[in-house]
Amino acid sequence: MTDERPAPPDPGANRPAVQTITVDAEEADRRLDNFLVARLKGVPRTHVYRIIRSGEVRVNSRRATAGQRLETGDRVRIPPVRQASGQPGLAVRQDSAAWIESRILYEDADLLVIDKPTGLAVHGGSGISLGAVELLRAARPGARFLELVHRLDRDTSGCLMFARRAASLRHLQAQFRAGEVEKIYLALLVGRLRGEERLVDAPLLTTERRGGERHVRVDEAGKPARTRLRAEERLPGATLARVALLTGRTHQIRVHAAHIGLPLAGDSRYGIDPDPVVRLAGLRRLFLHAASITVASPRDERVIRVESPLPGDLQEVLARLRALRRPV
Repeated sequence: MTDERPAPPDPGANRPAVQTITVDAEEADRRLDNFLVARLKGVPRTHVYRIIRSGEVRVNSRRATAGQRLETGDRVRIPPVRQASGQPGLAVRQDSAAWIESRILYEDADLLVIDKPTGLAVHGGSGISLGAVELLRAARPGARFLELVHRLDRDTSGCLMFARRAASLRHLQAQFRAGEVEKIYLALLVGRLRGEERLVDAPLLTTERRGGERHVRVDEAGKPARTRLRAEERLPGATLARVALLTGRTHQIRVHAAHIGLPLAGDSRYGIDPDPVVRLAGLRRLFLHAASITVASPRDERVIRVESPLPGDLQEVLARLRALRRPV
């Protein structure tokens, strides 16, 4: 008797093949993780890190780390990875593309800076279909190159920089690594910052929890991290601080603030519960805003400084706290 039932579908039928890519001069000095994210469109960043850690990604036939800098001529092996293709929810509406264009604060031939709102991830993945990168690329389908220069947490608003050329990306990221970029944030601390200024110098260790969620803590085994806090305004139960990042670690401001007993208002991960600013002033988000970024132009001797005004919802929170001050 002949079994005429159809054969089960081959789960690997549409699986892409192994890729081996030779790094050219335009891609040289790029981090391995960023190199892979740019090629594996639609693949969550957490999965990219997973295949690096497992050894499936090889550079010149050797295991590599996510932060490894690639050199011209390096051969990168990329394992078969399913990429998003035609999935529902990945199409970008035309008004979304126009909206991201309206958020541009500065642009020249080498870079552009957008005013990222709170709630917008910098890139898609981990359950987020669209991020700032995808929106910007959709708004400019003819752009040959648009890459993130740095990152902001999803809940942080303000200045977010992109490179428009590979050479510009290398130049700007070199400035970040050398500590030559000035990044200033406005943060609302729960409590009173003693003195006018405080330098927090505490190493940070990043761990990954189940599901790919990253968590950071102060730990001597971590990487060096320094944050400078300056009191801008003292408010009932809180301090508005001007924050300078002297290093650029994941969740650095949030963890350093919590470490000195002054967590950020509205911080659901490292903050306190109940949060008095949420209760008294109706804060509905993390009070952290990337107010300005200053870099040297990749092209000439100009110093480029871009500023983002404090969003209206955060201004309203400050106004409510000021109204709580007792009359003199």
